[in-house]
Amino acid sequence: MASSRRLPYPFKVIPLDDDTQAKIAKDFLGNPNGLVSCNHWGFKLSATVTPEELEDLYNYPLDRRDTWVVTPPKCGTHWAQEMVWLLANDLDYEGAKTPLVPDRWNFIDISALLDKQFMAEAMKQHIGDIQSGQGALSMTGDPNRPSPRFVKSHLPMSMNNPRLLDTCKVVYVARNPKDAAVSAYHHCRLWKIHNFTGDLELFVKYFMDGNIFELPVIEHMIEAWNLRHHPNICFIFFEDMKRDLRSQIRRVAEFLGKSYSDEQVDKLASHLHIDNFKNNPYVNHESEKELGVMHKDRGSFVRKGKTGDWKNHFTPEMNAEFSRFMTEAMKGTDLKFVEELDQQD
Repeated sequence: MASSRRLPYPFKVIPLDDDTQAKIAKDFLGNPNGLVSCNHWGFKLSATVTPEELEDLYNYPLDRRDTWVVTPPKCGTHWAQEMVWLLANDLDYEGAKTPLVPDRWNFIDISALLDKQFMAEAMKQHIGDIQSGQGALSMTGDPNRPSPRFVKSHLPMSMNNPRLLDTCKVVYVARNPKDAAVSAYHHCRLWKIHNFTGDLELFVKYFMDGNIFELPVIEHMIEAWNLRHHPNICFIFFEDMKRDLRSQIRRVAEFLGKSYSDEQVDKLASHLHIDNFKNNPYVNHESEKELGVMHKDRGSFVRKGKTGDWKNHFTPEMNAEFSRFMTEAMKGTDLKFVEELDQQD
């Protein structure tokens, strides 16, 4: 077990300006109080997050037997979680027939990204049986469950426990920001706890400004990219999983100290294939939909899982503006993104 010495949270928490907060409250009905900037490059969480919560997250308990998946939102997090959990648990497909979150994974930062005022009102209106532990807030999982634990975090590396990479194995997943933006748009329209009411063009403007919970993503990915040579991080791209899932399965298996036959890898690749994955009730939050946490007429949690889907949504003008945004945000880094693939699984 890692040292229990508690570290102070090292960043100031800064509310956004009043005009921006008012716009967020109008367009994201699940964020009536807006957002706050929580680190040195402006990572956003709910304005209702407390300093104590951030310090708790910064000191999240670590154990060398634990495995983490860290990603920006909508970058293939659930896909990676299912892969990692099965690889680490000797391909226990029967054991995987239970909800990914919270039964198998702790989602540590969800209460920090949700607006506590909205959640309290939602509880009264029965938008999910939150009080009894079946709704969105229950996804945190139990930090005191025995190790080996599996921990999911959308927090950037600078906001997770600074001892993390010296203690635990971390699989980090990056994705090209254009597809991440489209996926986030559908996500925020689907979940009532976010309830975005505008169109894609407005959402993409928020995305580029970094004024959505748990954004900006490019700084998030650059921060992890700069740590990619640490022996305890396995930095993978969503696009590489789409291009050759089997090779990425083998790579992550080796990182976790596991070895599987070609037949076993083929079976896992089939299990993870998007056509099967989106029909897997244990990863697709169907129980939350039945509880009323999601809009039933706006698709499913696992949507397309495609590289290059942004081309079906962006206008030429939106694409040109987004490309300029990416170029500016990525100055000084050798991180590069694949925005489309000739072939993908």
